Amino acid sequence: MAKVVVRNLAISLDGYVAGPNQSLDAPIGERGHDLHEWVFATRSWHERVGESGGSAGVDNDFLLASDVGVGATIMGRNMFGPQRGVWPDDGWQGWWGDEPPYHHATFVLTHHPRPALPMQGGTTFHFVDDGIEAVLERAMEAAGGQDVKIAGGASTVRQYLAAGLIDELHLAITPVLLGTGERLFGDLADLPERYHVVEHICSPAVMHVRIARR
Repeated sequence: MAKVVVRNLAISLDGYVAGPNQSLDAPIGERGHDLHEWVFATRSWHERVGESGGSAGVDNDFLLASDVGVGATIMGRNMFGPQRGVWPDDGWQGWWGDEPPYHHATFVLTHHPRPALPMQGGTTFHFVDDGIEAVLERAMEAAGGQDVKIAGGASTVRQYLAAGLIDELHLAITPVLLGTGERLFGDLADLPERYHVVEHICSPAVMHVRIARR
């Protein structure tokens, strides 16, 4: 049965999944890059950017599994780009170049819908202002029986968690303190009643924790 999943969401020890002040120079906010050092060290990442080397092992395994069985993705507008308000006519097509890594229908939550944006490699961005449940229904249909991944950012994941719509959440807890930024678990007091930890594995770089709906 198809599931709604979050995978490889890097989070600091103090609960932030992005730093403050997102910009073109800081896509994940100030010091947000520090949360993903474990990714950049893996063999999978090296291959993705056309380099040799990189480490195998637990971190690499989780990264390889990120998109297995996923047929559609949902993300917040802040993950697509740093623009706010009405979309500027600046040709922005996301952070990922001409061929984004999704290769399927990807739904961007926004208060300012715009026409769909087909990209090379099979990714089509759909900019939607429906409620999160309606967007999930569209994503499930587009996924054709495969899983739907909630990619981020913090607000988007938190909304789906609060609604009890996420089946499984995988966090990569990094030994980093950000002090400020985008928190994941605010206003989720009943989370322990609805979710529980089903796996935790440590690598030299991070601790991987999976929680699932009870």
